[in-house]
Amino acid sequence: MKILFVCLGNICRSPLAQGIAQSYCKEGEFDSAGISGYHRGSPPCKGSQWVAEKNHISLSHLRSRPVRYPKDCEFDYLIAMDSQNVKDLIAMGFEREKIKKIGDFGFDGLDIPDPYYYVGMEGFEKIYTMLDQCIKNLLKELR
Repeated sequence: MKILFVCLGNICRSPLAQGIAQSYCKEGEFDSAGISGYHRGSPPCKGSQWVAEKNHISLSHLRSRPVRYPKDCEFDYLIAMDSQNVKDLIAMGFEREKIKKIGDFGFDGLDIPDPYYYVGMEGFEKIYTMLDQCIKNLLKELR
């Protein structure tokens, strides 16, 4: 099972999702990428690293990269953090049936919000909780 987690910049939500998934499932292949290549080569943001470490997950080995079409077609699933990511992946040419929104696995299809819309670390704790629940459900469903 090969899963690519996708958000806009690949420094907050998608690397955190990748780290959470790797902590639960050692046999899967997980990666993350961003629609935008703006942060290419950057580590996950400090807030995502902080909340991951708080939950005994290290993101220090991850670096931002943009989604690559057609190379990333090798993934079994592309798991988008929000509705705009889904639209962007479809527009890039990825197969619609491979694209899922992570909020469909535990939050009735809600988007996982960008933590920068919150003050302080509250947003990172909120997205961690949402991602954790969704990833547990996603992995259970795909097994």
